[in-house]
Amino acid sequence: MTDRTDSRRTFLGGLAGLGASVAMSSDASAQSSFRINDPSVVREIEALFSSYDRALRSNDVATLNGFFLDSPLTIRFGAGENLYGIEEIGAYRASVTSGPNVIREHTVITTYGNDVATVAARNRAVAGRVGRTMQTWIRFPQGWRIVAAHVSTIEA
Repeated sequence: MTDRTDSRRTFLGGLAGLGASVAMSSDASAQSSFRINDPSVVREIEALFSSYDRALRSNDVATLNGFFLDSPLTIRFGAGENLYGIEEIGAYRASVTSGPNVIREHTVITTYGNDVATVAARNRAVAGRVGRTMQTWIRFPQGWRIVAAHVSTIEA
């Protein structure tokens, strides 16, 4: 196994442990202070996702790259690419010549406490196909960043 694979497993295992510790905590006070969909946190992510969407449509590569955690552990899976690390994500973004013309049909934002959020969005870009975007956002000292993203399409 490579160092890269080991570090990715450690990172993803840590995220899984975070979710499990929140879900399985036997301490009632810990659970009562943990809030799903705090309105102020949801608004933060709504604003960020809206900015991400604008940057995506205009193919603003620098802004798009800035939404992702600058780390070799950041992951983005797309319709035809599996990108591991910010360098691969940046190289992919640099190769894209224009942003998609998509219409968002349904976006679900779920926040877990103050520092973890997911965004699941459905859209239509091509007749007969439904696009899907899934992002995991984590709040770091430098702000909210996407640590994992998946973009795909299915038949409508």
